[in-house]
Amino acid sequence: MITEIVIIQVKDGHGDAFAAGYRQARELLITTPGCLSAKMLWGVESPSRFIGVNEWESKEAHLENFRGDTERYAKYRGLLMEHVSESEPLVVEHYVDVMDG
Repeated sequence: MITEIVIIQVKDGHGDAFAAGYRQARELLITTPGCLSAKMLWGVESPSRFIGVNEWESKEAHLENFRGDTERYAKYRGLLMEHVSESEPLVVEHYVDVMDG
């Protein structure tokens, strides 16, 4: 299993709209083959920051089944990216549990 962490900075005042978009977009993510779980955390002290935490069967499941599915990925991005800050790029990284190694 691999955990994908996504750090997202949204435009000022777009937090509610981004959260609403994610509520729709999550279905595209969670129904992707190999996706085990997906959630989005909203910053309390930093309300323009969101953290996506997605668990995948493997890194390949994320990259090939979700990112590689251009139609699914395009729909997902279409619901969210208009709210994302252009001045701070997304950070997307994959992690493994230290207890598994």
